[in-house]
Amino acid sequence: MIEQKIKDVIRDIPDFPKPGIIFKDITPIMMNPQLSEEIIQHLVALFKDQKIDKIAGIESRGFLLGYPLAVRLGLPFIMIRKVGKLPYEKVSYSYDLEYGSSTIEMHTDAVKPGDRVLIHDDLLATGGSAGAAAELVKQCGGEVAGFNFLVSLSFLNGEEKLRPYSKNITNLVRY
Repeated sequence: MIEQKIKDVIRDIPDFPKPGIIFKDITPIMMNPQLSEEIIQHLVALFKDQKIDKIAGIESRGFLLGYPLAVRLGLPFIMIRKVGKLPYEKVSYSYDLEYGSSTIEMHTDAVKPGDRVLIHDDLLATGGSAGAAAELVKQCGGEVAGFNFLVSLSFLNGEEKLRPYSKNITNLVRY
């Protein structure tokens, strides 16, 4: 079972990035090429028959599996980055964090009206960055085909924030 294999290598880092948080460190997955390949194959099987036109990854860990998934499915990959990191014409969306706010951007030509976009990231917590990514897709006339996460922290209820964009929300590991 893929979920247990992933859970076996994810390590908990207490009090990172601040006291009281237990950080789910996925870097051991990157040190295991066999498991990484198995995860990508599993994602391909999940999404190969869905009507998806493009895959968007959220900076930066959303690029790690999102781009290989897009390549395997023969789909374009969209980079959603922090403000000031993309060189071409951009659309931006600002959103609130637990303490403060953040802004993400996407190139204006990344999504065309009617494009069905799967949004991928490594972790679903409160849903703030994934919801912001969905807003960028909508600004360009696209449709959110779904969300995919390697890990979901279900106790933070991030899925609730994302359901207005798509009910197609998947993850490989749930805590």
